[in-house]
Amino acid sequence: MELESKIKEDLKEAMKKGDNATRDVLRMLTSDIKNETMKVRKELDDKEVLGVVRKNIKSRKDSIEQFVKGGREDLAAQEKAELVILEKYQPVQMGEDEIRLVVKKALVNLDEKDAQNFGLVMKEAMKDIEGKADGAIVSKIVKETLIG
Repeated sequence: MELESKIKEDLKEAMKKGDNATRDVLRMLTSDIKNETMKVRKELDDKEVLGVVRKNIKSRKDSIEQFVKGGREDLAAQEKAELVILEKYQPVQMGEDEIRLVVKKALVNLDEKDAQNFGLVMKEAMKDIEGKADGAIVSKIVKETLIG
């Protein structure tokens, strides 16, 4: 509930300041949170709200990629601006070195046979990383580590 309250407070501030870009992004985000609340039929905790935020961030990143491929730099720039606003609501992201340490720890926790199974290593690593790093980066590091 704390994260959702912060988003709503920031929305009010953006409206007072006349910051239309932030206002529009946060309105969309609060709408998505409300939709998710109705879908699960209960109030969302911070972890679930963060999931909605991540979904919005992933959507923006995908859009940026598509707009750049399509030569629409103007739309990509708008999506990048929205992405910056959304990323304020994520926890501080881990660096690659920190992720490598967590992956190595996960390999130690698994027995020898399971340590070669990509899915099991990812699952073990994501227990400690959840929300603190992009899954694609973790996946890349796990692959690098397993290959050698």
